[in-house]
Amino acid sequence: MSTNRILAFLELLQARPGLTGPELAERLEVDVRSVRRYVRRLEDLGIPVEAERGRYGGYRLRPGYRLPPLMLTGDEAAAVVLGLLAGRRAGLTVGEGAAESALAKIQRVLPDALRDRVGAVEEMVGLTTRTAATSRPSGATLLTLADAARRRLRVRLAYRSFRGQDSERAVDPYGLVFHSGRWYLTGHDHRRGEVRTFRLDRIGRAETTGEEFPAPGEFDAVAHVMESLAAVPYRYEVEVVLATTMEEARRRIPPAVAALAPVDGGVRMTGRAERLDGMAQVLAGLGVPFTVVGPPELREEVRALARRLEQWADRPPRD
Repeated sequence: MSTNRILAFLELLQARPGLTGPELAERLEVDVRSVRRYVRRLEDLGIPVEAERGRYGGYRLRPGYRLPPLMLTGDEAAAVVLGLLAGRRAGLTVGEGAAESALAKIQRVLPDALRDRVGAVEEMVGLTTRTAATSRPSGATLLTLADAARRRLRVRLAYRSFRGQDSERAVDPYGLVFHSGRWYLTGHDHRRGEVRTFRLDRIGRAETTGEEFPAPGEFDAVAHVMESLAAVPYRYEVEVVLATTMEEARRRIPPAVAALAPVDGGVRMTGRAERLDGMAQVLAGLGVPFTVVGPPELREEVRALARRLEQWADRPPRD
């Protein structure tokens, strides 16, 4: 049964109450039997449709009934609620409390029977993913930047760097990316004269300037953000040669962790790290032989990790 046809049927009931079954069927380009099915479907959703019998009888909504502003089937309502729950957990939602208020509004306008079932989904479904502990950008910022990127309009940003430095920047927005609980904007930064990546939760203000910019061509916003994250200026620059194929390396190493390039005998992995003990654990978890090119301190961290693993392997089981 077409949802669009049901909505069109509902619009006719509101605009022209009293239309007969044949008249409704003609306008909807269906048969009278389909009209009866639409009536039953609306009644299942809690929307009372009255049918006047007789030669001149027709269909109308029950007098005094106020139609909710939102019409959702059971599957659609479940999809919306699950999307909001998962988005809230992953950090995908924007604005503080936006997901909670949206859920409350949806439940208020649903018919009683469907509201109870949707409430059961919200109450009983558990999510195994860890709750994102990141700052959420404002919805206004996200909407402004998305619209500017689509219309290719330059924006002016009030931005605070990770060092806490405030600046004003003119940016040509190329795209928005959500990754690991954070929102990112990528585009041409006129202050630096290059394509940069900005975190949305560090944008204090975003407004369009009205100036258009040329299309960036075959630009991959996701790939650029991943490369930018891998090149974050952490304390150590790491280079390792992995004894594996490019295909296998790409499968095991996310683009945000390191850059990969084929070399004789394997794959060169380059990236940056703030802590080398964590990088040692990453390398050990890959499950492939590797050669540390630099820094030398990484070799010591790998040896230290191997010693700890050996000690833990020899620990006797507890009774």
